Amino acid sequence: MKVVHTEDALRGLGANPALPAELLRPLLECGVPGRVAAHLRENLPRGLAEELAASGREEVLCWLAGTPNLPADVHRALAAHPGDAVRWRLTRVAGELPPDVLDLLVADPDTQVRQFLAKNEHTPAGTLARLAEDPDPEVRAELAQWWVSAPEDVRRGLLADPEPKVRKAACSTYFRRLPHPVPPPDLHPALLADPATRAGVVAHLDPLTPEAASALAADEDEDVRGAVAAHPQLPAALRDALARDADPIVRAAVLVREDTPEELRAETYAYLTEGAARAGRFREGYAAGDEDVFCQVALAGLDFSTIAWVRADPLPHVDSPYPFLRHSAACGEGLPPEAVAGLLDDEDQYVRLVTVMRHGARLDPSSVERVERAHRDTRKPADRPSDGYAYPPAYLRRFAADRDPRIRELAPRDPDLPAGLLEELATDPEPRVRRAVADHPRLPLAHLLALVADDDRQVAEAAGRNPALPVAEMARIIAEHAPATSAD
Repeated sequence: MKVVHTEDALRGLGANPALPAELLRPLLECGVPGRVAAHLRENLPRGLAEELAASGREEVLCWLAGTPNLPADVHRALAAHPGDAVRWRLTRVAGELPPDVLDLLVADPDTQVRQFLAKNEHTPAGTLARLAEDPDPEVRAELAQWWVSAPEDVRRGLLADPEPKVRKAACSTYFRRLPHPVPPPDLHPALLADPATRAGVVAHLDPLTPEAASALAADEDEDVRGAVAAHPQLPAALRDALARDADPIVRAAVLVREDTPEELRAETYAYLTEGAARAGRFREGYAAGDEDVFCQVALAGLDFSTIAWVRADPLPHVDSPYPFLRHSAACGEGLPPEAVAGLLDDEDQYVRLVTVMRHGARLDPSSVERVERAHRDTRKPADRPSDGYAYPPAYLRRFAADRDPRIRELAPRDPDLPAGLLEELATDPEPRVRRAVADHPRLPLAHLLALVADDDRQVAEAAGRNPALPVAEMARIIAEHAPATSAD
């Protein structure tokens, strides 16, 4: 049998939970990406670890560097390796590295190695504190964004850093982890006076004086105006003025305020939707201006946010004329069945999607199927209503013969799907259906082997992941690729 996409089947093998340890080294030598074969990392024998470390192949060393529980001498060798990519991968297991290896990484000549070390939540606090004194402001800024639990003395030092980039990262409107750190109150005046930290400190001003509000609403930095537009103590007159700000993102901050009058909310939403519509017509010869593009950005941001005051009291908003409010209402708890039913019929498919995701346990399969059939993938990642929903086997078996390939690809979610249906799905004309069935544990062997050789790359990879793939077949796939690698 001729394997059409050997490299893709190899990638699948790397993630195959049944891959035996003796095939790991030859698989890695085929140049498989370092994130695969992760299930073998936990119990990697010392002898194999040392053999891999001595291989000299950078792709093998990159995989090895991200492996926990290695002998200390292997970690030391990897930390001293000249390949930056190897040392980058080593930072992934920072929480398990000996102190002397961490010392090497803290002093690494490559800035990105130190940045990766600063981002790892498992890096010891003592090592992170040393990175707060790193000579490169890029490293200190990365640390300020990721180390949200830094001790107060470290946080104060970052807030007073000589580099504006670092101060801005330490007093941000957004951090990489939760909970977001709160700047010490005694530093508020200095942070407010600093253009680099002004936007980040606005949300923490309590009280927000009328004088400060006026100055912030007139600030030349749109991030500052956006921050004050969201402040709960903003005077009504300034709120109304910011609803007509030159920056659409600022206007969007007013749009989602609880105290925004409905007439003003309607005006602001109309402005954003009209601008976004113009920006969306660029393929028809329309040259979108920055303002229209930012209208589009502002509306997209609303799609991915949950408005706290709506979620806390969702029922009044399930019939809102604004989809972003209905979306937040769908995220709320305690909605009566009739409200959930109404949201399932919402004209906005994202509202319907969120309703199924949040209330799936209360829904009958027919309702979820109806929402699924009306859904179209428009986002990345492409969530769909059926994700996370457990259909009864009878539904999934009916889906196997459906005319819509999007529905047929749901059928393999039944772990006990009959062999006849599995065979039909394995020969389906649509690659997405074959892809869905390729890693089914009960797929007949002949069909599994055919899918390993499928002319669709993702199908071949999925088949390579199937734990039912015989070890002899795994070895054959690896051997078939090995000559091309060894000829380098």
